[in-house]
Amino acid sequence: MIERGMDPGVSRSAAAPKPFLSLKFGLLLVGLGVGLIIALFVAKFYQLTEEESVAVYFGFLGIFGGIGLIISYAIEKNWIDKHPEQPLI
Repeated sequence: MIERGMDPGVSRSAAAPKPFLSLKFGLLLVGLGVGLIIALFVAKFYQLTEEESVAVYFGFLGIFGGIGLIISYAIEKNWIDKHPEQPLI
C-alpha cells in the first residue's frame, strides 16, 4: 500500500457512504410488517392453535422479509444500470 502511495491507516470501506442502505432496511421492515399482518389474518381465519400460529408467523416473516430484500436489490440494480458513470462510494 505504501508503494502505491496509499495510507494504510485509512480504511475506505469504513468511511464510504452506503446510499441504498436505508432503502434496504426500509423495504425489509415493510416486508416484515406486511408478513406479520398477513400471518395474523391467516392465523385468525384458519383458527390455528398457538403452536401452528408460531410457525405461520415465522414463515411469513421470512418470506416477506426476503421479498423486501429482493425488491431492494432489483431497485438498486436498476439504478446502477441506468447510472453507470456515477460511483456509489
